[in-house]
Amino acid sequence: MPTEPTPAEQPAEPMPAEPARSRPSPSASPAEPPLTGASWRTDLFDIPEYLRMIGMVEVADGNRPEPSVELLSALHEAHVRALPFANVDALMGTHPGVAPDAVQDQLVRRGRGGYCFEHAQIFAAAAEHLGFPVRRALGRVHSPTNTRTHMTVLAEAGGRRWMCDPGFGYSLLRPLALEDGATQDLGGRTARLALLDDDGAPVWELSRDGAVEHRTDELPVKPADVRAGHFVTSREPHSPFVNHLMVMRHMPYGHVTITEGARTVRTAGRPTEHAQISVDQAVDGVRELGVRLGEEDRERLAARLDALRRGGAA
Repeated sequence: MPTEPTPAEQPAEPMPAEPARSRPSPSASPAEPPLTGASWRTDLFDIPEYLRMIGMVEVADGNRPEPSVELLSALHEAHVRALPFANVDALMGTHPGVAPDAVQDQLVRRGRGGYCFEHAQIFAAAAEHLGFPVRRALGRVHSPTNTRTHMTVLAEAGGRRWMCDPGFGYSLLRPLALEDGATQDLGGRTARLALLDDDGAPVWELSRDGAVEHRTDELPVKPADVRAGHFVTSREPHSPFVNHLMVMRHMPYGHVTITEGARTVRTAGRPTEHAQISVDQAVDGVRELGVRLGEEDRERLAARLDALRRGGAA
């Protein structure tokens, strides 16, 4: 499942990889629903609106620099600092789906946050809009036997390939070079990539302080794969996304995780803060991390969290 730690955790000879290739999306017929054919339907995104929302106003308004590692890094960090990872709608059974127009509405206009299928899709579209060749990729979270339900973006910049992971709960701040042994500091914790062999196929294992986060392969990904993955994460009875609250974001004071029973703050140079919280505090924490909730949504979420804490269904 496309998340980082599970709520129970509370802080969760190598073969060369084929070069990333970016192919133009075939045009879709007007009657073809999104995520059913060969096209990613990036035309359904309003990328300037998205760029303005994450704070890249000059780029949104046409002052577009040449594609570079610096621009890709700026896009990635702006995204993860502005948009929360959240499963509120999946948890409440109100998720609108992951078609591009629904993603634009969910992340940008309604401010509801989302998980990897939303974050990675809009990020990939924005990167393409800015001139970066990209390839969408799927992987398995934590265990090599889990379903391929985590989505990342592999991009080219500066003559190298980069893993962009804007839709993981404890996400990378910036792209990580798609190279065996590449590392990135996450506020005193180390993210590391390792190129492994999975029964003859190359996979990229991302770990944090030695704990495996996910293993991403480079098999072709089609739009229907995203629709299927979303179905598993949002409908499967044992999916953590329908059984636990998971809202996370890189905030100015550290990375914050809110679940139905706890608040965890990871700040560089300081011990991890972990505190038990009430239902009302959890709902307030969700709003603090940028998920917009009206009064009806607030009451509905509180009721769902109360049921989870009592071990029952809403």
